[in-house]
Amino acid sequence: MEITLDKHSANQASIKIKLTEADYQPKVDAKLKDYAKKANIRGFRPGKAPISMVKNMYGTSVLVEEINTLLGESLNTYIKEQPFRILGDPLPVEATEEKIDWKTQKEFDFEYKIGFIENFQLPLDDTIEANQYSIQVDDKLVNETIENLKSQYGESSNPEKAEAGDHVYGDLKLVDGEFSKTLSLPLPKVSKKFASKFIGLSKGDVVEFEGKEVKKGEWSEAFGLAEDELEHSKGSFTFTIQNINRTTEAELNQEFFDKIFGPDQVDSEEGFVQKVRETLQSSYDRESKVFTEEELKKVLVKKANLDLPENFLKEWLLKANEGKVSEEDVEKEFPQYAQQLTWSLISNELAKANEIKAEHEEVIEKTKEMIREQFASSGLGSQMESSMDLFVDNYLKGEEGQNYMNMLTSVQNEKVLNFVKEKVKLTEKVLTIDDFKELLEK
Repeated sequence: MEITLDKHSANQASIKIKLTEADYQPKVDAKLKDYAKKANIRGFRPGKAPISMVKNMYGTSVLVEEINTLLGESLNTYIKEQPFRILGDPLPVEATEEKIDWKTQKEFDFEYKIGFIENFQLPLDDTIEANQYSIQVDDKLVNETIENLKSQYGESSNPEKAEAGDHVYGDLKLVDGEFSKTLSLPLPKVSKKFASKFIGLSKGDVVEFEGKEVKKGEWSEAFGLAEDELEHSKGSFTFTIQNINRTTEAELNQEFFDKIFGPDQVDSEEGFVQKVRETLQSSYDRESKVFTEEELKKVLVKKANLDLPENFLKEWLLKANEGKVSEEDVEKEFPQYAQQLTWSLISNELAKANEIKAEHEEVIEKTKEMIREQFASSGLGSQMESSMDLFVDNYLKGEEGQNYMNMLTSVQNEKVLNFVKEKVKLTEKVLTIDDFKELLEK
């Protein structure tokens, strides 16, 4: 067997494998002899058919099977011995395989395209700079959250006449056209002038108005028009009221406190406000941690400056997901894929260079944390602790063990990022909620 590597560029190459009869024939002969011992062919007692007949019946299929097995093993062994890192999977050059005459050929030539990157190192020191973000929950957000909770847990009613703050449910219709839509219109989300058209009206009443009386953003935020429906927002309209919905805000009392945080968690208005603040801060602490780490990954990806074999990877993605994605899909999603792939390569390199490993016990604990968070929102968290081991075991065995591998990778990435934070220069940056939203929109 002869294997050669032909580098076409800094990150793409082809591997050529030449097989002679001596490479595969002994295995083919052994397999055919085994077939002959077990073959049940009409006219012959089991295992007594001539080897020539068995070879004529099964020879080609056995030859193909043994050569494919030999190719796979040889290719994998060869790749493992190389000083660079293969990305994706080798792609067979179909032109070489299409020319094969399996019945007469004795020597076979195969060719595979590969994409790779050379081994690299990423030294970590204070020349690498990134931001450590923290989001500060302010009084405005706390008050808005409490108001939303009071509305959410308030009592609903259907009054006879509409007032400011109500939701009017009814039929919106374009006068000169076929467009119509049944919807619930929250009066607080439109201008006071426009909302005044509905004040004092009852079920069955009809409001007439011009499209230009509604502010541009209100068509989507208040009327709920989808992007493709906004073209109908011009002209004369009628709105026929079918029902009026009103929510009376909940009072800040013990019953309300218990509904939000559970029995005996809060016993005063002051304690409730503080609990809301702490809950929001905890939530935004998690968000700022995730945001900090995602931004840190971008810094490391830029610093590593890996030269990915883009053309090869796009071809591989298309073939690996054949029938599921188009070339347009691959082109559109490739930048994000390249970012994730580069980070994965960096994380693995840093883990290897610094002997960072995800231990089994850490995987178990992280899975428990994930399950606790999922059940916390349902209020069943404490009841699930007694069955936690069963939940963890079932989850980690899911997807044929892929869940375990994903969690193992997640733990390793987290440990790598914690290690990186200790080595690079992090600058504290405190954000308001509005600052944070602006950063997310960039």
